[in-house]
Amino acid sequence: MGLRFGVDTGGTFTDVCAYDDHTGRVHVHKVSSTPDDPGRAIVQGVTELLGKLDDRQIGDITYFAHGTTVGTNTLLTNTGVPTGLITTKGFRDLLELGRGRRPDMYDPQADKPIPLVPRHLRLEVTERLRYDGTVIAPLDEDETREKIRELRDAHVNAIAVCFLYSYLDPTHERRVAELIAEEFPEAYVSLSSVVLPEFREYERLSTVVTNAYAGPVVYGYLSRLRRTLVDLGLKTEPQVTQSNGGVIPFGMAEEVPVRLVLSGPSTGVVGASDICSSAGYPDIITFDMGGTSSDISLVQHGEPHVTSGMELDGRPIRSPMLDIHTVGAGGGSIAWIDSGKHLRVGPQSAGAYPGPAAYGNGWEPTVTDANVVLHMLNPEYLLNGQMKISEEAAVAAVKRVGDPLGLEVYEAALGILRVVTANMARAIRVVSVQRGYDPRDYALVPFGGAGPLHASRLARELSISKVVIPEIPGAQSAMGLLMTDVRTDFMRTQMTALDQDDPTAIAQVLEELEEQAAVWFAAEGTPVDEQSLVRRLEMRYRGQNFELPIDIEGEHGLETTTLAQVVESFHKAHERVYGFHADNDPIEVVTFRVQAVGEADRLELVKSEVDGESSDPALVGEREVFLSTEFGFRKCPVYERGKLLPGNRLAGPAIVEQMDTTTVLLPGDACEIDEYRNLVIEIGAQQ
Repeated sequence: MGLRFGVDTGGTFTDVCAYDDHTGRVHVHKVSSTPDDPGRAIVQGVTELLGKLDDRQIGDITYFAHGTTVGTNTLLTNTGVPTGLITTKGFRDLLELGRGRRPDMYDPQADKPIPLVPRHLRLEVTERLRYDGTVIAPLDEDETREKIRELRDAHVNAIAVCFLYSYLDPTHERRVAELIAEEFPEAYVSLSSVVLPEFREYERLSTVVTNAYAGPVVYGYLSRLRRTLVDLGLKTEPQVTQSNGGVIPFGMAEEVPVRLVLSGPSTGVVGASDICSSAGYPDIITFDMGGTSSDISLVQHGEPHVTSGMELDGRPIRSPMLDIHTVGAGGGSIAWIDSGKHLRVGPQSAGAYPGPAAYGNGWEPTVTDANVVLHMLNPEYLLNGQMKISEEAAVAAVKRVGDPLGLEVYEAALGILRVVTANMARAIRVVSVQRGYDPRDYALVPFGGAGPLHASRLARELSISKVVIPEIPGAQSAMGLLMTDVRTDFMRTQMTALDQDDPTAIAQVLEELEEQAAVWFAAEGTPVDEQSLVRRLEMRYRGQNFELPIDIEGEHGLETTTLAQVVESFHKAHERVYGFHADNDPIEVVTFRVQAVGEADRLELVKSEVDGESSDPALVGEREVFLSTEFGFRKCPVYERGKLLPGNRLAGPAIVEQMDTTTVLLPGDACEIDEYRNLVIEIGAQQ
């Protein structure tokens, strides 16, 4: 018996969630983030929460997992290390040329992102493979040593190595790594054949450069945090979240930091899908609204959608990750007036410091300030009284955008909410409507500190009829860390014609990847009965330029009947995405993927009995809330969420407060607490 800790670092708050195996209770604590060194807030949050648990010690922690935005922020703020590149002769400008597309087709003045490696640090060496992996020109080792010394003398901290077709034969790249170890052992080295053994040379090059650029920063952060935790008495190996929703040990993550780009929001999606599937809602759209941004993802049949990559600040990153779309709309998003005298919100954020004006240090009007002005948020305090609020400061800030537009302060505040709602609705349509899914067929699951606050308004914007709010929404990502498994991905590009009558060629590649997974399981010490594999093929009709990922059902050999099911699934996916399919066109598999999953000792969801008693014991007061310009202020009951019991029913308008968030029920909403203590809201059910 021990404690299991999940820690999620956000732009405004750092959330700490602890599960006590002995009592079966979950404990949550929030502290302000420390952007200059996220580890300080983590240590503070863990120490303070331990102090509340009868003075338990850090040595009592048996599992420690962390979701971090260090890698993402490093890339967004261009604060990585000086990086060099060694590539095949003739290809050093590929990083800048990219795909030859303008960032914006209709804006001839739009600038492409500045390469992470300047041209004078992109060096070429003699070597060349053919498209089938055969060697045209062997690696010139003397020339390579000379280029390594040149980068050493230029004082780079990291070196990316990316050769043409190295995903077919990594021998040349591995030899360069050996030469770097001899000539420049201090350098952080990233090989494309390790980071991304896939085709499409520009995306592979961009990804390995990104990995090298951010690698030393992530490595330094994780290693420092690990040493600090060990010095404090932590005995277990700390884990960190990957973009694919699983966790891996800090040591492994330090080698491939590019896999941590979506470390922060991914476990929130995993936890929400687990909670909602258990509660009977397998098809959901998750909406994680924090202080800086909102992260949106679609979950179907209880499984989050997975993608093979994303574009961050104009640069492609290829790595297995949950399909999460981020928009700059959070509680700290700043409202401003554009040149056309229109009200805008975000993507600029007040962050953790100075933060919203209502927190006492800031002055810019934010979404949080608008909610304070309208009394959606308690105008006196947050976090159960841990944080005092200045309504006067919030009003003064909102007037900064209201007065120039000729709006009363309440009208301006309501306008801020309407604009940010439209921004979030647009983001949800990206992962739903634009991918062939109707959001009306899904339940909206809001979490993060600000998600439940805006959920009812957002659901109306999208004509979604049901909202499900987990028990601890404000720390859902931290709690999700206690509900995820250890996992890693193995992949290989090998273009293979799909023959339904003979699956041998496809099965052979999958078996080789499964052997790599077996080696990883053995290194991790994962018991056989806790191992599982997820196999996926990226397929296309011959002649197409893009692939669709198709999962292979079942755990064992690829049989002919299974291959037929894969083909049928591919046709259906093609129909959904592109509006047609071609039964008789030849199909080819481009990239093979195997995800190794080691089952973790996860937090178990516990049902509660539904007693149907009155919700009156949870009623703690009333508050005048400005709901619309038509009705103005309206008296709303305020409930304490911790006192609500399964079976209780509420009717909007109403406010439900808890330490980590506030839920707003608009007029016409009907809410019931289910057996998992979720708030299940029927939007407009009473109208």
